[in-house]
Amino acid sequence: MRPLLVGRFQPFHNGHLWLVSRIVREYGSIIIGIGSAQESHTLVNPFTAGERQYMIQRTLESNGIHDFYLVPIEDIYRNSLWVSHIVALAPPFDVAISGNPLVKRLFQEAGKKVIEPEMHGRETYSGQEIRRRIAEKENWKDLVPPEVYRSIQEIDGENRILDLAKTDEVNK
Repeated sequence: MRPLLVGRFQPFHNGHLWLVSRIVREYGSIIIGIGSAQESHTLVNPFTAGERQYMIQRTLESNGIHDFYLVPIEDIYRNSLWVSHIVALAPPFDVAISGNPLVKRLFQEAGKKVIEPEMHGRETYSGQEIRRRIAEKENWKDLVPPEVYRSIQEIDGENRILDLAKTDEVNK
């Protein structure tokens, strides 16, 4: 059985690594769908699909995970076609793994088996929290694998997020 995990991975963090490691131990391999692949350079999606792919690949290989396939998935904004869009892009998969209610619903309606994963440290390990900490110049390094931290440093990702957090509005 081959599983598919879809997420934005903005950025890939220790909770993601924990989950992927568990999935690979159970199933032997994983397909990772990098969602909203067309998005970058916003506070919600600061990193490009290629940058996220690089972060994930470096992290998994450094952690001894080699049986994975990364699939960038652009948004199509048509929920009724979304699963067939993924099926057209990804290698064959038997089960979708997601905690997102809409994602689960769409896969179920398309006749795919869906498993809701156990979350590890969800209150701490979240892309939103990591991006917030970067924007507020707080410590975030311990929330991501070392390979992700180095990747963000290499692309000047901290300064990208700091710039994106700026506003040109005048405080009144």
